[in-house]
Amino acid sequence: MTVATTWQDVLDAPREQLKLAEAALVIAREEYPALDITAYLARIDGMAQTLRDRLRADIAPMEKLALLTRYMFEELGFAGNSSDYYDPRNSYLNEVMDRKLGIPITLAVLLIEVGRRLDLPLSGISFPGHFLVKCALRDGAVIIDPYAKGACLGIKDLQKRLRVLSGGKDITPEAVMRLLTVARPADILARMLRNLKAIYSERGESSDHTKALTIVNHVLDLCPQSADDHRDRARLHEELECFRAALADYEAYLRLQPEARDARAVREKIAELRGRVSRLN
Repeated sequence: MTVATTWQDVLDAPREQLKLAEAALVIAREEYPALDITAYLARIDGMAQTLRDRLRADIAPMEKLALLTRYMFEELGFAGNSSDYYDPRNSYLNEVMDRKLGIPITLAVLLIEVGRRLDLPLSGISFPGHFLVKCALRDGAVIIDPYAKGACLGIKDLQKRLRVLSGGKDITPEAVMRLLTVARPADILARMLRNLKAIYSERGESSDHTKALTIVNHVLDLCPQSADDHRDRARLHEELECFRAALADYEAYLRLQPEARDARAVREKIAELRGRVSRLN
């Protein structure tokens, strides 16, 4: 089977057939051009094979899951990079595999991909503030936090996390359950890319803004109707003095979200940019 090596290869694949690890490594290859995607995929295969050799034929899914998390987070030592969370290397899968440090979503991608090779039904969950993993079982589901070394979380744990994010507001179990819907592979990739976009956008160098622009282009390839990403790309175009492109993105933002809270400010920006563009003609 052909391995994707370019972003266009990723886009050409049917959305339901997107392979997370492969696509994540394609993203990383843009930062690391010499990256051997096939070699890293073979390493993931090797991790799964090591575990497969240890599994009993009659092992229950829950026990298999426990062995997987123990293998990754205790034996291999994968961990969350709490000391330098916004290091961009935490968002590139090759660096996560080499350094054994990452953020919730990249650790989740690795856990999901190894688990998939072991026939474990693992899925990503775009939980507010913190990406999680769900394992669907016959009598329910287990929620795993890869950033906390594979800890299993109950409803009360999730309520507590949401309470912190909401400034102390109580969250019902029903509301928690509604937030545990499975994220599609394209949505997971978009969230990974947005993390990188935010990191590079915050930096002051023109080269970082150029990287952020490439990344937000990829996000919009996956989510062309995302108003916020059009606005973010407009700001990056402005930083890079690409005023026509900035104008087009601000206009797209208002078409997609005409009642946005910042609509007035964006309309003022559009008027300013139209003046600039007319002077360039």
